[in-house]
Amino acid sequence: MTNREDAMHNYLHFPYLNDILYKYEFRRNIMDRVKGIKKLTDNRFLNLYELDARFRDGSAAPYYVASRRKGIDSLKAVTHDNHPDGVILYGVHGENRDKVVLIRQFRYPINGYVYEFPAGLVEPGEDMLQAGIREMYEETGLDFMPVDGGAFSRPFFTTVGMTDESCGTVYGYCSGTPTNAHQEGTEDIQVILADRAECRRILKEENVAIMCAYMLMHFIASEGDPLAFLNHKE
Repeated sequence: MTNREDAMHNYLHFPYLNDILYKYEFRRNIMDRVKGIKKLTDNRFLNLYELDARFRDGSAAPYYVASRRKGIDSLKAVTHDNHPDGVILYGVHGENRDKVVLIRQFRYPINGYVYEFPAGLVEPGEDMLQAGIREMYEETGLDFMPVDGGAFSRPFFTTVGMTDESCGTVYGYCSGTPTNAHQEGTEDIQVILADRAECRRILKEENVAIMCAYMLMHFIASEGDPLAFLNHKE
């Protein structure tokens, strides 16, 4: 049997082998496209790395990536382990569950304020739910009762063209009175309980983080409990 006939035989009789080989070759090609990595900074929360990149056309150039990872060996380009760096908190407030918890925070990259969902980093030893409860209390003073988000809570990448950061979304219900008493002195955060009309205004007129904007569109379009869709997850 020739190599061509052998390959056809395997494809026809063992199609799963073709799938395995394709995935292996795809992963190998990806790994071959990063030939080396240098760490350029040594900061506490965020660092810059230079990747020796090979592009699809065969050309090469440095590619710069920001990461919250402390060293090269823990970069997601190396590990391919999508462990969440942070959490985003979709918190619903009010007896009628008709308000969403937002923050208006000063962000230095734009030298101005932007509307966001409460969020924060997952600390060592925490899971996403623990981080979500802690961050909601620290940023807003509200008590947070998470609900099971299933696959909707798994980590997704934020700005993947420039960072390997990923965040999971924790959904839940909030109670209590907002306060900034637990915020750090370096934080400039206003807590907002926004109904659907206010969310429409915010989307039309204000600076809004992209992930927050998408979730506000969902909130506006929902009827009744905004988190009811989680009951239909597979």
